[in-house]
Amino acid sequence: MPLSPLTGEERELLIQRGLDDKYRLACQARLGGDVVVFVPEATRRAKQIIRKSVVERATAVKRAIKKYYVELPPPTLDKPIADSELLIAELEHSFGLRDLSIDYPVLKELSACLRSSEWKATVTVWMKHQIIKVEPGYVDKIYGLAIDIGTTTVAGYLCDLESGEVLATEGIMNPQVAYGEDVMSRITYTTMNSDGLATLNAAIVEAINTLIVSLTKQIGIRPEGISEVTIVGNTTMHHVLLNISPEYLAKIPFAPTINSSLDIKSRVLGIGLGESANAHILPVKAGFLGADTVGVLIAEEPYNQDEVMLIIDIGTNGELVLGNRQRLISASCAMGPALEGAHIKFGMRAAPGAIEHLAIDRQDLEVRFKVIGNEAWDMPPSPIKAVGICGSGIIDAVAEMVKADIIERSGRFNTKIHSDRLLNNNGYPEFIIAWASETTLGQDITVSIGDVREVQLAKGAIYAGSRVLMKKLGVTKLDRVVLAGAFGSYINTENALVLGLFPKCELEKVYSVGNAAGEGARMALINVDKRQEAEEVVKKIEYVELSAEPEFQNLFIDALQFPELNI
Repeated sequence: MPLSPLTGEERELLIQRGLDDKYRLACQARLGGDVVVFVPEATRRAKQIIRKSVVERATAVKRAIKKYYVELPPPTLDKPIADSELLIAELEHSFGLRDLSIDYPVLKELSACLRSSEWKATVTVWMKHQIIKVEPGYVDKIYGLAIDIGTTTVAGYLCDLESGEVLATEGIMNPQVAYGEDVMSRITYTTMNSDGLATLNAAIVEAINTLIVSLTKQIGIRPEGISEVTIVGNTTMHHVLLNISPEYLAKIPFAPTINSSLDIKSRVLGIGLGESANAHILPVKAGFLGADTVGVLIAEEPYNQDEVMLIIDIGTNGELVLGNRQRLISASCAMGPALEGAHIKFGMRAAPGAIEHLAIDRQDLEVRFKVIGNEAWDMPPSPIKAVGICGSGIIDAVAEMVKADIIERSGRFNTKIHSDRLLNNNGYPEFIIAWASETTLGQDITVSIGDVREVQLAKGAIYAGSRVLMKKLGVTKLDRVVLAGAFGSYINTENALVLGLFPKCELEKVYSVGNAAGEGARMALINVDKRQEAEEVVKKIEYVELSAEPEFQNLFIDALQFPELNI
């Protein structure tokens, strides 16, 4: 067995904490083989940096949720009118709201609430037709939450629904990584285990509730103060959250169970807000083009542009959208987790000590680097030494090695180069990025030939997918390249071009837009017109299944090579 059986002491403690036997104590469990370990957010000593910032775009506030202050005449013996009828009649008389209903959990508490406040109350109404909250007295603040469920990370943005402003941001690791690094492995987990879907669903709901507690603490409110949540995520994450089996997303023709958006009570999903809070789930396009890409689209609005724009949402899965107001086409390609630090010899996720940027001198091959947590490059003595290398660092490392002629176009190491930094590890070449004295590991941090291959596979998929879309659209050049996603914000765009991450474009027309999926969720939260845009763009955009394209494999093989340097 890879892990020793649960001990009596562990079982007793887990029961006390309300945890099941999927949790183990590090001081009790003994390893007997390879295992995948996920450390819960609450028990981590060093908090991982989740880079999910959004670029807040100016958006008109046209929210689904509104508050109304009422003062009601109490019922009398002469007119023993039901409390609910009094409330509905007042809202129609004073605010013109007709055909209102009251959500059941609100109805249960209505009479006590009105009497405790001497018939003065603030009423929260969703979409002008349902009362979802009644609070005693006058309450002016109204809050909403936007959530982006990524394969690797989950991000939340707590917003003021009056102004649309983001009041607090939080990101955590998606605990589902313990069951698979990518969507295919998680789909497999749900099909190979009878409780697989329930397990993954419970994990993501727990993560969302952890986010909610953290975000509301930041601004000093209770989770019940949030009236609505909008959610984006890839199609697998979308289905798992909804407790819909993702099995058929992995089978031809890769069709989702539902494309359109959904409005569901948060209590149905198990999300820890007020019982009547609404959860708006943005629509998906295809089995591998989800609501996260739809969020990017309503944030960037390529359907309102004349220029031909290529949007690349970089993550474990890469989503591509190409076009303008005339025509939009899209695709999805598996990049793997290499650009997030996985499958790299010294790879790690973004955390203090991760090398995030570096440069190599082309003459003497000396390396300068910057680690997360230290703003300076190589400032001795560095307060934080290198621990490993994260995604943006591996992009820089391989690109700089190409520019310094350490790596040939094929991806092989140049055997004519002589440097103390070049190693031969049992026939496999490596290049030293950080000497042992510059690390906390007591050993050199290197980039190996295997690391280079992982980067080639990731960038080859994106490049080949982009070329297929360009041929479909009938264009030979790109006017703009937009890098979306948290990772895209930290890529050195020149080095991305050096690697051939995407087809050639003028460098000044290549830029990052942060977590545009999360920003799209925020915009849909504060403006219901954006929800309608999302529905319309899903109907308009064409989806290309790359695995069915005869040219893709040849283009992918060609794209494994690094392009000729011309920048």
